[in-house]
Order: sequence, then structure tokens, then C-alpha cells
Amino acid sequence: MNHEILISNLTNPTLLFFLLGVLAATVKSDLSIPESTSKFLSLYLLFSIGFKGGQELSHSGINTEIAITLLLAVVFACAIPFYTFYILKRKLSVSDAGAIAATYGSVSAVTFIAGSAFLEVTGIPFGGHMVAAMALMEAPAIIIGVMLMRRYDKEASNKGGLGHIFKESFTNGSVLMILGSLVIGIVADTKQAEGIRPFTTDIFKGFLAVFLLEMGILAANRFKAFKNYGWFVTLFALIIPPINGCISILITHFFHIEPGNRFLLAILAASASYIAVPAAMRLAAPKADPGLYIPMALGITFPFNITIGIPIYWGLIQYI
Repeated sequence: MNHEILISNLTNPTLLFFLLGVLAATVKSDLSIPESTSKFLSLYLLFSIGFKGGQELSHSGINTEIAITLLLAVVFACAIPFYTFYILKRKLSVSDAGAIAATYGSVSAVTFIAGSAFLEVTGIPFGGHMVAAMALMEAPAIIIGVMLMRRYDKEASNKGGLGHIFKESFTNGSVLMILGSLVIGIVADTKQAEGIRPFTTDIFKGFLAVFLLEMGILAANRFKAFKNYGWFVTLFALIIPPINGCISILITHFFHIEPGNRFLLAILAASASYIAVPAAMRLAAPKADPGLYIPMALGITFPFNITIGIPIYWGLIQYI
């Protein structure tokens, strides 16, 4: 692993603001981000990456590499919740296992944004179609998780059919914003798009820093809530993500995908959802404990990926 990459990532201002949030929660400071502001920041970040990705995709078009990348993204989103469910079911209830499996099969947009920022800082190119890959990975993981819960516990998801869950997955605010912005970016006139560039690009990292400050506060608070679950869930949240990321890197190596795109696909495979999946699981798995799967994703996996995971995945890509 490249020592300079690790140092650069750990001294990234956006990450330091995340750590400031963790510190604020730890010392019980009254520092907080208003809920309305936090929601705006979430929507802005999704809008910005979706729109920029659509613009990039409209310029690059569809080729074999893009088609393979999008297909692999869907395959990962289906395979990860399938195999993790059977690991989790050994120690947890069917509902909790299904919800966690869906969480880790789905993706974190903020982790993707942090990975994109890392590539931009280091000058490594990546395709706009990776935003489409991220959007495509949300719903399949939720569907697989629900199907597995129904297979082993018919009472786990007794509200609404799979069709309704599928609809909920795609109409979730975060998913709809990223998909809608992606489509708008594709069809928007390039010259007209330049007019909003200061909003979509120039202020992006500043808003990301403030958002990660709020994420740090939330992560620290949620982490305390599930200590009673023991070491199994903690080890799962630390070990499974890098395994998924490294497997993704090894598979994409054989398809000759560009390094930047391989890195982002690894980030997506290694990330865990704490927005779209919890919203869907409220309906699909009312018996699953959100005090378990949300802290795992937000309190352990998310900090791991943006501090240690990013240099690990990029270092592995460079090594092979």
C-alpha cells in the first residue's frame, strides 16, 4: 500500500471534518447541523454527482467497457446480499440477517463521493457511467434481501408485495434524485450545463465537508447504540466490506476496465447503505432492528472505507 496515498487521504479536509464530527459527539458538544440543512446537503450531493455523471456519460456514449461495468455492478448487488445473508443467519434472526444483507449489498452515495473526490485530487480519470452503476445497485440488493427473508420467515415482510417493495426502492428520494439527475445530465445541452457549473462543481467539496461533519456526529451517536450486539456484527462490518471490494478488483482486472472505474466499483461493492435501505426496510422488515444495521453501516463500515479502505483498494489496483 502506498504510504503517501494513506497520508493524503487522512489529511483530506473533508475527512478531517468527519473526524471533527466524531469528536464533537464524543465530547458531547452541542455542535449540530439543522435537519433541514442536512436534507438539503444530501439532495445537493446526489444532484451534483448525478448531473455530472450524466454529462460525462453523454460525452462518452455506450461502449463494451461501460456495458460490462454496469452488468458487473448489478451482479455484485445481487451476489453480496445473497452470500452475506447465510453468514449472518448463523448468529442473528432472519429479519436482521436480511436487513443487514440488503444494507451491504446496496451502496453508500457518500462513500462513492469520497472515492470520486480522491480520484479527482490525484488526477485519475473515471467515467460518468459509474454514477449509473451506483444507481443500479440500490434496488437489486433490497429485493434479494426481502426475498431471502420471505424464504426463511414468512412473517418477516408481511406488508406489501415484492412489486411494492421494488417500487419503494426506485421511488425512494435518494434513488430518484440520483437517477433523475443522471438522466437530466444526459439530455441537457452542454453549453447550458456550463451555466450551472459553479453550483454543481465549484462549491461541491465545501458542501461535502459540511455534510461529512454531520455524518461524523451521527456515526458516533449511532455507534454507541449497538454495543450490546457483541463482536460478531462489529467484525462483520469491518471484514466483509474490504473482502467485497477486493473481490471486485480481482474480477474487474480480467475485463480490462480502466483503473479509476475499477476503483469506484470496488468502493461501491465495499460500501453499505444507510439511507435507501433503512427507508425500504421500515416497510419490508418491521421486525428487523434499525439500531443494528444502521450503526453497522454508518458507524463502522463508512468510517473504515473513507479512512483505510480507499488507500487499500487503490493500492491493490496498482499492485496487480
